[in-house]
Amino acid sequence: MLTLVIVLVTSVISIIAFNQHSLIYKYQFNPYQIINRRQYSRLIVHAFLHASWTHLIVNMLVLYSFGTALERHFQLNFGANWIPYYLILYFGAILVSPLYSLYKHRKDYNYSAIGASGAVSAVVFAAIFFDPWNKIYFFMMIPMPGIVFAVLYLVYSWLMSNRSKDNIAHDAHFFGAVFGFLLPIFLNPNLFTVFIHHLLER
Repeated sequence: MLTLVIVLVTSVISIIAFNQHSLIYKYQFNPYQIINRRQYSRLIVHAFLHASWTHLIVNMLVLYSFGTALERHFQLNFGANWIPYYLILYFGAILVSPLYSLYKHRKDYNYSAIGASGAVSAVVFAAIFFDPWNKIYFFMMIPMPGIVFAVLYLVYSWLMSNRSKDNIAHDAHFFGAVFGFLLPIFLNPNLFTVFIHHLLER
């Protein structure tokens, strides 16, 4: 239910922004504006904006499918604290995932990014943490264990981040994923032992 609320709110804001481009210009993630003009609201709001219907739909479908599964894992492992912990995961990832880009592009006035991909990556990797052998359908067609997908995703994101030849925020994908994987361990260090146990089951 919490994931659905985030999906709906993000979708509504993104759709409004499709017709009001000034909102994207005002709130997109732009390190130069954030640092030099102290426009800190961009750090959060950029995750509720998307560049196109495809961008929005893909992010929200992934978020909903993995987020609803993650809700169950959080309910099981964190009990009454699952809602604040889930929100810490999601909004924490929004803040943490672009920090490397914030530093890397701090002098680049032309660099900007929008979208919830960093936070979505955190949700995906947190779900993989709790169930590493669960099948993920890559491109909705190719089945592979979640833990295998996780390794390939991190390698790909890091390599593409260093190339910097497209308009995708690979840095945010990478650091959002790492944040999502590590946060459950920070919240309860005993969960790392559980993860290792699940990993060795196969």
